[in-house]
Amino acid sequence: METTTTVRAAALELEAVSRHHGRRGSGRETVALDAVSCAVPEGSFTAVVGPSGSGKSTFLQCAAGLDRPTSGTVRIAGTDLGRLSEAALTRLRRDRIGFVFQSHALNLVPSLSIVENVVLPLVLAGADPRGAGVLDRGRLLLDRVGLAGRGDDRPGTLSGGQQQRVAVARALVNHPDVLFADEPTASLDPESAALVLGLLRDAVRLDGRTVVMVTHDPVAASWADTVLTMDGGRLR
Repeated sequence: METTTTVRAAALELEAVSRHHGRRGSGRETVALDAVSCAVPEGSFTAVVGPSGSGKSTFLQCAAGLDRPTSGTVRIAGTDLGRLSEAALTRLRRDRIGFVFQSHALNLVPSLSIVENVVLPLVLAGADPRGAGVLDRGRLLLDRVGLAGRGDDRPGTLSGGQQQRVAVARALVNHPDVLFADEPTASLDPESAALVLGLLRDAVRLDGRTVVMVTHDPVAASWADTVLTMDGGRLR
């Protein structure tokens, strides 16, 4: 009896991506990424690990379109980011990418309610926050991350771990092609970290989302399907 293997399409592709800082020939140039190539399949959870200065944060910035590489190609769901104007790249990040950062200050807007924070990507894309279904969608996600009934509160009333769970809800609200997480558990206690990692794992398992997480923590990396190790700007 023959068996067939389903090959999943790549949600994220890097081809010979390099990122240099400083001017070539000046003697002060540093190579943060050195011809990095990889493909991350749809519906997978990938962790990128490595020591400080290894290039993993630059990897995330280039992969997510937050920084343009010096050379090479980055594609998200088949779209070549290098061919996009700055305006088009901004729209792609807003509409098709989710972000969870380490810093709570970067994650949430303190003047907005918690549910307004969750639906902010939809509002920035043109949705009416008072429109049918927009706030309801946010409240459903808050329920999913264990914060039902807290939607009208302000982020400052939440613990760090709760704020990070709100950030995960917001990252999922636009059904992203790829969710990027930058050290999402670095400032959390072990229990809160496990809750956040469980939410990222569920985004893959239940929704088929693609998650790429940069972390220095081997425990956090153990939640991923695949672990990529960076050293000296290269994948090992």
